[in-house]
Amino acid sequence: MDNSSFQFLTKEESQEVDKALLSSPEKFLTRLTISSFRLLTIIAEQEGVAIEELTPEQIIAWFEKDGKIRREEGIEAATLKW
Repeated sequence: MDNSSFQFLTKEESQEVDKALLSSPEKFLTRLTISSFRLLTIIAEQEGVAIEELTPEQIIAWFEKDGKIRREEGIEAATLKW
């Protein structure tokens, strides 16, 4: 998967969340959940496992690897652009 232009939450999805009859904390959690699901999908794909099979250890290792890529190769080479 090419993550160079990948969005974890689109503008349209964010607008749909805004329209939902939810409190502000619930809207925040909804956005976070959608984004997290997308990120977990990427992690599972890169790890070669089903999303349901991901372990906390694999997720932590993935974040470490992505951070190392960001530090060594630059932000554009990493999945997370922060």
